[in-house]
Amino acid sequence: MPLSAVPRPVPRAGRRRAALAVSSALAASVVLAACGSSGTGGSGGSRGSGSSARAADCPAQPATTWARPASGAGRHTVRTAQGEVEVPDTPRRVVVLDTAELDSAITLGVRPVGATRSDVAGGFLNYLPKDELAGIEDVGKIGAPNLEAVAALKPDLILTSKVRDGGRYAQLKAIAPTVMTETTGYPWKQNFATHADALGKIPEAKRAVAAYEAHARRVTAALGGSTAARRTTTNVVRFVEGADTRIYGCRSYIGTILNDVGTGPSSVVQDAPDGMMVEVSAEQINRADADAVFYSAYGSPEKSKETQVTGGPLWKNMTAAKNGRSRVDDELWIQGIGYTAADKILSQLQEKLAKK
Repeated sequence: MPLSAVPRPVPRAGRRRAALAVSSALAASVVLAACGSSGTGGSGGSRGSGSSARAADCPAQPATTWARPASGAGRHTVRTAQGEVEVPDTPRRVVVLDTAELDSAITLGVRPVGATRSDVAGGFLNYLPKDELAGIEDVGKIGAPNLEAVAALKPDLILTSKVRDGGRYAQLKAIAPTVMTETTGYPWKQNFATHADALGKIPEAKRAVAAYEAHARRVTAALGGSTAARRTTTNVVRFVEGADTRIYGCRSYIGTILNDVGTGPSSVVQDAPDGMMVEVSAEQINRADADAVFYSAYGSPEKSKETQVTGGPLWKNMTAAKNGRSRVDDELWIQGIGYTAADKILSQLQEKLAKK
């Protein structure tokens, strides 16, 4: 399945899944303020604000299943995408090979000895606390780790996904027990539970989830309640160097966070392949219109076409461009894929959407 955090172009073809659930009936409009990066107020409500975009029918998210906490016998077995893997109850030298795994480890109070980075020029994701990243060795780029550098760290656990490193599984497991989830992005909540099992941190993980869910409820209340939140369409747009512009759907990482608050994308994403995203050209950017639009760029503003599109008439004439659009950090909103990132996104959603 296509990955929301992968910078390379995603094929347009893919299985189209029908939406599985119908959203609740729309109710009275809610007035929203501070939606724009300039701080100007905007009006919410997919019908009340003048936006013609209706809300997408997002399916219910799958429930997270948890393993039993480790018994303390020294080692325990984790169910992974590559079968059952025996790991230490308390691993002390963990290497993580993707952003989600790094977020999970930091969220659970584990500082890896090594991690991959998301691109050649940058370091680790900028939203993570610098002091918690101190001392982590760079072991290469995501999807192309330096296996010699990984082995040199003498890890007792490696965390990654099959979609990233499935072809290197034999080499990785020869270095250390390797726990792979199937993919990244949309199943991030279940992946977090798998990471917690591997790290021996299930009780801590459940507390982190409970705190996030309570935070999401507070944001919903700040938006005026669940009815007001459902009334508000929120599209997330990503300008990508070397690819068409993306509008994220229900089955994406950011889509689940919006859903947890009660809002969500407009119907432009209804037929997104695998429910994850649709791609539009610069000439189609007005399809991204909604009550609020959050946008980011992977690559330079010029090479990703952000500068050209946001300076053009189609963008400027969108309802959201007039009343409620905000530029957001790509590393946080798209690349992070974990509970530390999600909690920060919730705070930004409240700041940008909540009634004043």
